[in-house]
Amino acid sequence: MAVTLADVAARAQVSSATVSRVLSGNYPVSEATRARVLRAVDELDYVLNGPASALAAATSDLVGILVNDIADPFFGIIAGAVQSEIGGGRPNGRGGEKLAVVCNTGGSPKRELTYLTLLQRQRAAAVVLTGGAVEDPEHAAAVTAKLGRLSAAGTRVVLCGRPPLTTAPGADGEAPPAAVTLAFDNQGGAQRLTEHLLALGHRRIGYIAGPANRTTTRYRLEGHLAALAAAGLAEGADRLTVHGLYDRASGYDAALELLRRSPDLTAIAAANDSIALGVCAALRDRGLRIPEDVSVTGFDDLPFSVDAVPALTTVRLPLHEAGARAGRLAMGRETPPPGGVATIRADLMARASTAPPPSAA
Repeated sequence: MAVTLADVAARAQVSSATVSRVLSGNYPVSEATRARVLRAVDELDYVLNGPASALAAATSDLVGILVNDIADPFFGIIAGAVQSEIGGGRPNGRGGEKLAVVCNTGGSPKRELTYLTLLQRQRAAAVVLTGGAVEDPEHAAAVTAKLGRLSAAGTRVVLCGRPPLTTAPGADGEAPPAAVTLAFDNQGGAQRLTEHLLALGHRRIGYIAGPANRTTTRYRLEGHLAALAAAGLAEGADRLTVHGLYDRASGYDAALELLRRSPDLTAIAAANDSIALGVCAALRDRGLRIPEDVSVTGFDDLPFSVDAVPALTTVRLPLHEAGARAGRLAMGRETPPPGGVATIRADLMARASTAPPPSAA
């Protein structure tokens, strides 16, 4: 059941007229009262209704793009491609362009929910969520519920590089959101990458994973471990795995830790290209050559990967193409995939940073 103005008034222990004054901003209200009303609005997830039913069902010209870190090229490329599709002045059924708003969550689950609430209040035409999701059942349920309310109000929901949402109704009986998912094959890509190292003859392979509470981290690590298990090398893999952030500094520190744990490593697989850059720097500072002494791999195939020295072996995700497709889906200009879910293949890009280990050369 939809939350009403009276519900907010009861929660805040004020009159409905006071709630209206706070939300309109046209009348003086004490700061204490204002804070109490706004807290009740957040707690009840109240969305301001328009003066007429037609207005209440309408959406704005706003499209929200949620990213983990806009400074990370992974997210920047996707967000730029989405924006190019929604702001290109193409006909969209309402005769105008859409305004893209990039919401930088910084990896904070709370901030992600806050942005979804704000976009709901603005009656966003579409919401595009990019990158992996937080591995937390309570947060996942809260996100699913908010996206359900958005889609029920006419907002298109697109997940780009994110796993599909649960299809089960929430505890309150609400229908699941009508979200379209473009999921990257993180597990398959990571498995192909480790298989490449194994085919070269590597048997002592270190792995640098991302934060342990992200779906992208889990899927890529699962792919790596699957390749090791198929080769009979699963034993001891935990000791050769280090978690960190998806950045260069974490790659540098993690590479040194792996070398401390196992000086006989012949390859290090990094969970993304930024981590791999840190790995390369750490190896050079230790006087080790790439790939003559240690092979290095990344993931994503960001623009700098091919220009690294040596050029980085990695897995290519078509980030720009995926973002552009997400933008078209958000604008209703592309037919959703069957079942609402499409898996985007991750392709191995073998370059100069990998070679057979010294013992096999």
